Amino acid sequence: MKQPRLIDSHTHMQFAAFKDDMPEVIRRALEHGVWMVNVGTQKDTSRQAITLAEMYDEGVYAAVGLHPIHADKSFHDTDELGGDAGFESRGEEFDVDYYTNLAQRKKVVAVGECGLDYFRVEGDAESIKIKQKEIFKKHIDVARAIGKPLMIHCRPSKHNDAYEDIIALLQERHVAGGVVHFFVGSIDIAEKFLALGFSFTFGGVITFVHDYDKVVRYIPLDRILTETDAPYVTPAPYRGKRNEPSYVEEVAKKIAELKGVSFEEAARQTVLNAKKIFNI
Repeated sequence: MKQPRLIDSHTHMQFAAFKDDMPEVIRRALEHGVWMVNVGTQKDTSRQAITLAEMYDEGVYAAVGLHPIHADKSFHDTDELGGDAGFESRGEEFDVDYYTNLAQRKKVVAVGECGLDYFRVEGDAESIKIKQKEIFKKHIDVARAIGKPLMIHCRPSKHNDAYEDIIALLQERHVAGGVVHFFVGSIDIAEKFLALGFSFTFGGVITFVHDYDKVVRYIPLDRILTETDAPYVTPAPYRGKRNEPSYVEEVAKKIAELKGVSFEEAARQTVLNAKKIFNI
């Protein structure tokens, strides 16, 4: 395969939302020159991401990790897990040996998604936050042990800045470099991640709101990656449809517009960024 036109740096083809047509969706992306990293959120979806990646010689890769919402009983997302919407997803203990073994596989390019998610924290909030932090530290240890970058998920609540907590943990453990997925933080927060050597993914939300225009313009183009987070957050003009990797082109178009460069330059640079970070 020739070099990709674009890379969807964070997607979830192994999720239940694609159970009926996953091969077709991947084929459509690859035919459009779009490579992808399928990101795990727990044991099952991490293992499935690897199985899927190993079906393709190139262009399909995996990341493995435990999403912070799965550190405790949580909202059940049928697009992710399938089945009956009437039960909570299980809480999972982070098995260091299990994830280390997965992460060492050749097609695995990152550890995560991992981090902190305060958006739906209910009940004993402080103990849940402490548990999320301990699990995130273990991801850091796995990433460091195998020499692969972190894929960070961070979703703050209205009252608690999870970004500041993430940054404090990265500084405390002397982490340098990785990816902050679906960045929705401020310029001040971006500056702190930039100082730590991190890059940022942006997805479909930037095509239909203007909340992140300033931070996209602020972050250097050589520190930006494109993503879809499919099946979620479908970009314009496909709003209302299930998201998929081929739609990442709309994200690249918007980044080009905001950065004042051509689509070709935005695509070329974001591909170079992803290939360098993920070593692909």
